[in-house]
Amino acid sequence: MFKDLINFIRELYGTNEPISLHEPYFDEDEKIAVLNAIESTFVSSVGALVNEFEQKIMAYTGSKYAIATVNGTAALHTSLLLSGVQKNDEVITQALTFIATCNAIHYCNAVPIFLDVDLKTLGLSAESLAAFIDEHCELRDDGCCWNKTTNRIVRACVPMHTFGLSVEIDAIKKICNEFNIVLIEDAAESLGTKTHGKYTGTVGDFGILSFNGNKIITTGGGGMIMTDDEEKAILAKHITTTAKLDHKWFFEHDLIAFNYRMPNLNAALGIAQLDKLPQFIRSKRKIALAYQEWGTENDVQFVKELPSTKSNYWLNTIITTNIDQRNLILHETNAASVMTRPVWTPMHKLNFNFEYQRDKLKNTEWLFERIVNLPSGIPKNAQ
Repeated sequence: MFKDLINFIRELYGTNEPISLHEPYFDEDEKIAVLNAIESTFVSSVGALVNEFEQKIMAYTGSKYAIATVNGTAALHTSLLLSGVQKNDEVITQALTFIATCNAIHYCNAVPIFLDVDLKTLGLSAESLAAFIDEHCELRDDGCCWNKTTNRIVRACVPMHTFGLSVEIDAIKKICNEFNIVLIEDAAESLGTKTHGKYTGTVGDFGILSFNGNKIITTGGGGMIMTDDEEKAILAKHITTTAKLDHKWFFEHDLIAFNYRMPNLNAALGIAQLDKLPQFIRSKRKIALAYQEWGTENDVQFVKELPSTKSNYWLNTIITTNIDQRNLILHETNAASVMTRPVWTPMHKLNFNFEYQRDKLKNTEWLFERIVNLPSGIPKNAQ
């Protein structure tokens, strides 16, 4: 199987050279855009291209407002603050996620709650969320959701759309609305993914995107906050630009804030990349279909989108039979210079998270021992 898989991936990418997990795709458009930004001398956080990139994200996703940040983690941190998350508040998230989701909660001096994921979506399980709320939470007279076990406010919920697959966000939103919990979608990996006709990141109160070098489009480093709340959008832009008051030459600030604004140079790259996003998604869905057909022929289980969704298939994922097979595939493919990766170590297994509340995490533990991500970048001959 391992030799057949390696040969198939090499055939898919048309090369005998090392194959990365997900490298960016650039052509002359990106070079021209970045060079023009350099020649303008506006390469930092002041420049028209940042605003243009925000406008293009709004136009693409349908979000009413978009605020560019230096990375997805900054977008998450800011969204949590705008949601009213304070010290000792609780934030529900999934245990199987990238560390940034958890780190942003800690930045607020808040307390994470780790719930299980769904086997089909790999993201936060709506069933697990409902069960946790039913057992531990109640709405009190102040209108807040309180955890009866810890006597702390559950302020927000942060599901992540894992590997570009959409969680069952409508079901999660219904629960959050019922209990006055702010919903922040971590859509860092799922730009272009749709669920029930809407783009991920536009269903909740806030959605965040990442444009890291390994994402479907990149700005080198960058992120985005999306929201339909005008007041929160204005505040988001203010506190991500050091809360500087508008003046031609005086420097005055009215809040303790953050230097989280995306540089103009990065936005130039993002604009050129965003123009290619529809092509990228078509190519990635074609790659995913090829993987899935190979999996059917070779009795290998690939994770597929739900019927009500349309995934960008950022990373293609197989489910091995057990941890030994997972480790063998990882060893054999990487030894052959075909990069594959396991899923992240679940958050509850990290020593600084041992103390926090969680459910049984049965699916999380099972998936951690079985997930392998395969090369999913766009072949250089695909465009």
